[in-house]
Amino acid sequence: MKYILSIMLIIFVAACEQAPKADKATITEAHPVKESVGSPYLVDTVNSELQWIGTKPTGKHVGHFKIQEGKLLVKDTAITGGNIIIKMNSLENMDLSKTDTILQRKLENELKGPLFFDVTNFPVATFEITSVSDFSPSVGNEVLMKNANYTIQGNLTIKNITKNISFPAIIRFEKGEITALANFNIDRTLWGMTYRADKSMQDKLINSVVNIQFTLKAKR
Repeated sequence: MKYILSIMLIIFVAACEQAPKADKATITEAHPVKESVGSPYLVDTVNSELQWIGTKPTGKHVGHFKIQEGKLLVKDTAITGGNIIIKMNSLENMDLSKTDTILQRKLENELKGPLFFDVTNFPVATFEITSVSDFSPSVGNEVLMKNANYTIQGNLTIKNITKNISFPAIIRFEKGEITALANFNIDRTLWGMTYRADKSMQDKLINSVVNIQFTLKAKR
């Protein structure tokens, strides 16, 4: 009986700790950033959204960050470079806001604290584009993001740790405005956030894989 219960617990933990189904970002060491040319499109910080989803055996939490500023450089209809600055202290949980505001504040404070983003010492995170290339799905090169037409690659810096990430995206150019959509998973431990990432912690585990979704709008 104990053996059966142990198996059931393992199955339960494995089932509940999974991040949302999404493309896994390719992560490597930082790439050199080339000088970019083109017309600047400024990020619309009001209408752009950066969402995160973190999971654990007992459920998940959803939240977002605000974008402080950013720009994309465009030559003809090609994005040649750009950067985004994320205001880390803007981290906000959304799923607890209507049910348990005390737990919501506790979670936000923990995520902003030294065990995770340490926003006092690292008030911003940055993403600097290193390349944007056309993407066309083919056999052996499929992605989960339906209608993805570009691959975005860039250096993501969190807590002074920089890694290059690559992920599929949908990018649209319409009447002087650029809209970019993406949905991918990354491993938080690669940026030094290892707290409760050991799977032996069972119900105290916090999944190392975090889901990132964003809608980015930029205008001339």
